[in-house]
Amino acid sequence: MFWDALQFISTWSIPAMLVGIPAYGYLRGVRVYEAFVEGAKDGFWIGVQIIPYLVAILAAITAFRESGAMDLLVGLAEPVLRPLGMPGEVLPLALIRPLSGGGAFGVMADLVRQHGPDSLVGRMATVMQGSTDTTFYILTVYFGSVGIRASRHALPVGLIADAAGILASVLLVRALFA
Repeated sequence: MFWDALQFISTWSIPAMLVGIPAYGYLRGVRVYEAFVEGAKDGFWIGVQIIPYLVAILAAITAFRESGAMDLLVGLAEPVLRPLGMPGEVLPLALIRPLSGGGAFGVMADLVRQHGPDSLVGRMATVMQGSTDTTFYILTVYFGSVGIRASRHALPVGLIADAAGILASVLLVRALFA
C-alpha cells in the first residue's frame, strides 16, 4: 500500500507541477506565457554572461590534464593515498570535481569504463561524484554572474565540504565493499 502511494506520487509529481504552477499563476491573474518568455530571455542573457567563466575553467582543467601534470601529481600522491584507502586512480576525480561537474563526470565515466562499475575504483568514483560539489564552478559562475565579488567564507566552507565528501566516499566504500 505504502509503496503504491509512493510510486503514484513519483509518477505524477512532475506532470502535476507542469500543469499546476501555470494554472495557479493564471488563476492569480498572471500572464503566464509572457512571464515565461520574459524569464527565458533573462536566462539566455545569464547564459551569455557565464560563458567566459566556463571557458576559463575548462581551459585550465584541460591544460592541467594534457600537460601531464595530473599524472605526475597522481604518481607523487599515490604512496600517501594508498595507506588511507584511496586508490591513486581516483585522485584526478577528487581534484577536478570542485572545478567542473562536466570534467569530473568525464573522469568518473573513464574510471568506470576502465575498472568496471562494480570495482572498488568504480564504486568510489561514483560515490565521490555524488558526495561532492563543484565549489569553484559555483563561486566563479554563479557568484560572478550576479556580481558577488566578496565571497568571504564560501570558498573555505565549500572546500571543507568537498574534503568531507571525498573522505566519506573513501571510508564508506571501503567499509561496504572492500
